[in-house]
Amino acid sequence: MRTDWLAHSVLCAGVLLFALPVWLVLAGSTQPADAIARGELSLVPDLRGLGIYADVLRAGGPGVTPLWRMLLVSFGMALAIALGKIVISVLSAYAVAFFRWPGRTLAFWVIFLTLMLPVEVRIIPTYSVMAGLGLINSFTGLTLPLIASATATLLFRQVFLAVPDELVEAARMDGAGPLRFLRDILLPVSAPNLAALFVILFVYGWNQYLWPLLVATDPRLDTVVIGIVKMIGSEAQTEWNRVMAAAVLALLPPVAVVLLMQRWFVKGLAEGDK
Repeated sequence: MRTDWLAHSVLCAGVLLFALPVWLVLAGSTQPADAIARGELSLVPDLRGLGIYADVLRAGGPGVTPLWRMLLVSFGMALAIALGKIVISVLSAYAVAFFRWPGRTLAFWVIFLTLMLPVEVRIIPTYSVMAGLGLINSFTGLTLPLIASATATLLFRQVFLAVPDELVEAARMDGAGPLRFLRDILLPVSAPNLAALFVILFVYGWNQYLWPLLVATDPRLDTVVIGIVKMIGSEAQTEWNRVMAAAVLALLPPVAVVLLMQRWFVKGLAEGDK
């Protein structure tokens, strides 16, 4: 019983630690900007200030693209990155796990070694390639360099290697070809892992800042993360209630994805530990 109280106390403290900043932003978004600038931030939201959300969604901030457009760009970018990473990772893991071809082990280790190279290390050559292909200031240039994932490839490889050999032989005896085996057996078996990985990769794509900042100088391609940064001018000129309202709206899509896919997300993580 004592252990249960200790565990629940730690969990409650963790919830407060993460929820309090979000609550402060939510409450501050409904209060006047001059009150926030004076440090008179109340913990109680002012319901009369909820109209700021419609205003920010429609107009954004001074010299900033409307927030609804930035949300659409961010959503499209996150969705393209998540789906692209999953498709490429599934196919590459399938090739490494089930096909016998020269250099298979070398290819696996090359993929593994890319984990040692963060995006910041290869940002300059990646930008050079995108510029050479004429993809600067395009949605393709915004998403294409980010759709390969060594982590996802390694995850799916481990999932595929756990498939019993008897199942593979049974599919072969039934005349299932490689694509049919992948579609009818491997993908349903790894569905929870697909869902869990989709949630992680969607949030990863949604929070991208450095690459969109470099490759997209056109304001029409601003993501919501970049838009919030642009809304923060000098300390005296920043309308903090608008910035906070934009931050709250930016939280909603990834939170919605996590909540909608929570059951599959937890199941995928639990099965990944086995």
